[in-house]
Amino acid sequence: MPRAQLIVLQALVAVVSIALWYALTTFPVFGRPLLPPFFFSNPVEVAQQIVAWFVSGVIWKHLWVTLIEAVLAFVIGSTGGVLVGFWFARQPRTAAVFDPYVKMVNALPRVVLAPIFTLWLGLGIWSKVALGVTLVFFIVFFNVYQGVKEVSPTVLANARMLGMSERQLMRHVYWPSALSWMFSSLHTSVGFAVVGAVVGEYLGSAAGLGYLIQQAEGVFDVAGVFAGMFVLAAFVIAIDTIVTMVEKRLLVWRPLASDNRP
Repeated sequence: MPRAQLIVLQALVAVVSIALWYALTTFPVFGRPLLPPFFFSNPVEVAQQIVAWFVSGVIWKHLWVTLIEAVLAFVIGSTGGVLVGFWFARQPRTAAVFDPYVKMVNALPRVVLAPIFTLWLGLGIWSKVALGVTLVFFIVFFNVYQGVKEVSPTVLANARMLGMSERQLMRHVYWPSALSWMFSSLHTSVGFAVVGAVVGEYLGSAAGLGYLIQQAEGVFDVAGVFAGMFVLAAFVIAIDTIVTMVEKRLLVWRPLASDNRP
């Protein structure tokens, strides 16, 4: 599908969804709207709230705080996930020993960990970063671990037959094999890094998008809650776009999906 056509279709979905939301919360059916405006607000009020935040400059401080927390969580969590994933994949005995503990820690509810991180690290950014790291790390770890294990035995045998050292195998065989898996996980991790930051802010902070949403919710400002959610969504898309650009740069050798069609 041509990129221009894809963008038009994506925009059309957004326009139709917003128009449907507006219609259901504005025009009465049997005397009242199907979606009560008190609980669902409407697109006009949400847009006005977003514009007011940006015009007054209130939003910039909160965006910056959430950005710092999300980026730190994303970088620390993904770096740790890549390194530990490679290590476990190359050390099967170590992976077997720690396997139940990794699964046990991954199964812990992150919402339960948030108050613990707040107790340990305070109400500053690091408790939010820690929560985001726990979300990002395991997503990247499991994907990189699987990506390295999925290396074709034939390719590996041919590389060793050609006399490649372990360092060369890592660079030319294991790393390319894991890259596709890694970037697949990074796209998911972007959202989880932001979720970790926002949830931490929601539970206790003095700034950030989570703080804005929590404050709006506390005074039953539904338009403010939806406005925070839309800003958050745009925020995640912007970061994910950067990840996509890096992915295209590093995976320039990978054939396009259309190239694999018969």
